[in-house]
Amino acid sequence: MPAPHRVPQQFVDSPDGVRIAVYEEGNPAGPTVALVHGFPDSHILWDGVVPLLADRFRIIRYDNRGVGLSSVPKPVSAYTMDHFADDFAAVIGELSPGVPVHVLGHDWGSVGVWEYLSRAVAGDRVASFTSVSGPSQDHLVNYLISGLRRPWRPRAFARATGQALRLSYMALFSIPVLAPLLVRVSLSSAAVRRNMVDNIPEGQVHHSDTLASDAAHSVKTYPANYFRSFSAERRRQGIRIVDVPVQLIVNVRDPYVRPHGYDETARWVPRLWRRDINAGHFSPMSHPQVMAAAVNEIADLVDGKQPTRALLRAQVGRPRGCFGDTLVAVTGAGSGIGRETAMAFAREGAEVVVSDIDEATVKETAAEIAVRGGVAHPYVLDVSDADAVEAFAGRVSAEHGVPDIVVNNAGIGQAGRFLDTPAEEFNRVLDVNLGGVVNGCRAFSRRLVERGTGGHIVNVSSMAAYAPLQSMSAYCTSKAATYMFSDCLRAELDAAGIGLTTICPGVIDTNIVNTTRFDAPPGKDDEQVSDRRGQIDKMFGMRHYGPDKVAEAIVSAVKKNKPIRPVAPEAYALYGLSRVLPQALRSTARLRVI
Repeated sequence: MPAPHRVPQQFVDSPDGVRIAVYEEGNPAGPTVALVHGFPDSHILWDGVVPLLADRFRIIRYDNRGVGLSSVPKPVSAYTMDHFADDFAAVIGELSPGVPVHVLGHDWGSVGVWEYLSRAVAGDRVASFTSVSGPSQDHLVNYLISGLRRPWRPRAFARATGQALRLSYMALFSIPVLAPLLVRVSLSSAAVRRNMVDNIPEGQVHHSDTLASDAAHSVKTYPANYFRSFSAERRRQGIRIVDVPVQLIVNVRDPYVRPHGYDETARWVPRLWRRDINAGHFSPMSHPQVMAAAVNEIADLVDGKQPTRALLRAQVGRPRGCFGDTLVAVTGAGSGIGRETAMAFAREGAEVVVSDIDEATVKETAAEIAVRGGVAHPYVLDVSDADAVEAFAGRVSAEHGVPDIVVNNAGIGQAGRFLDTPAEEFNRVLDVNLGGVVNGCRAFSRRLVERGTGGHIVNVSSMAAYAPLQSMSAYCTSKAATYMFSDCLRAELDAAGIGLTTICPGVIDTNIVNTTRFDAPPGKDDEQVSDRRGQIDKMFGMRHYGPDKVAEAIVSAVKKNKPIRPVAPEAYALYGLSRVLPQALRSTARLRVI
């Protein structure tokens, strides 16, 4: 629903006489942050972000010229980015004289701030700048021309061509009379306004009740800047180095400015951070928590505090391993696949949270990682206890932050036909192998979605998920359920940019056989069961396929965002067979092991 029209606290006069309507709120004693909107929005764009900043910051937001209660100059020339920069300078000069401000800008509002940052005084007036879907005109034009001039570099040429085509709508918006009329009529339609912001929930869409008329007036921004950006005169002036900490929030689904358009920004911005998020153009509406977190973290850095893990990961040019500045949580990390996986991520630079039901073994894992120069935090956890997993997730998130990668690995073995397996034992296998995965996903995926910056979940299943055996009824059932649950959850989390990999190991030489319960049919004594356990253990040992190989597969699958990853030749073979000749596997299930 359109927001009600607000009354500005004051007006600020720009050098050319345009009056800018300014709105102030938040903590009057806090540092100042200026929020600058773009087209076709007004200051209302930031309604979802303001409450998340209000406790700490004094917030200044204003309507750009041509919007809301600000003046509506008639000449197209009054809407150049140089005038936008003048407006910004006038607002912060009036409301924050002598005190640098943090800035969050979107779309053309961000472009106007970039224009201001090219001025010599900017370093004294701006403490930090967070730019969203609004690159510097000079940076973007340089990127386009450089790419288009090099057709012998196919990738760069194709990207530059694609970016140029995505901006071609600006030519349409530059047509006098027609463009304002088209914009006014289109944005008067509720359906058009709703379609414009993609799939953002209704309650998060923030438009003013004068959106159509505001857009019709301010569409002059396009003819004022589109062609001028490519002028030889502007290019002769060169590109100035920006002496301000800048962070880019790059919307990977933005249909107008593609992510690679920012790849060369670091050439002119020595202090640069970049956060890519799975969002469309209107991320201030869809991801207000990301905007607020980014502003808070860069402000902390400017104040001299230690950078957060997310900010370290976003720093452009900082050397690190593939998973450097990444937090990884691994369950069942006391031994086997879990331990090797934790160590593999630690070798790649990750900080690791390791958990296991066995306190001694999980502490051994953490100590071994520490000896090798890594960082690990051990926790005792029973994954079958939903309340305990939720408490664990809350504690980890509070003490270390929300993990970027969660590996739900903890599991137990069980052998025995269904009719030979006590009900409580069957349920125990489901509680740990399936329930542990569900509990881990419920506790952490919700936090990943709320954080808004993506992540990855790994659920360890087994080739038993698609290879039925009557002698492993409970185990196969639990792993098959994990497999299907992961398929369902993967589809759900995709919209949030969270990947999910299902790992299906084959015959892996771990200690799982020693801890596996064997439920034998009547007539089998303990000695016979022990002999059979020994035979299977020997078979696993002779296989010489260790848990380190599964760990390597997990790390590789996360890097490549693989949905399904069998591990070991037999796992791949049965995976293919289950799709080509499923009846063959059903027939094999008749074979008895116990």
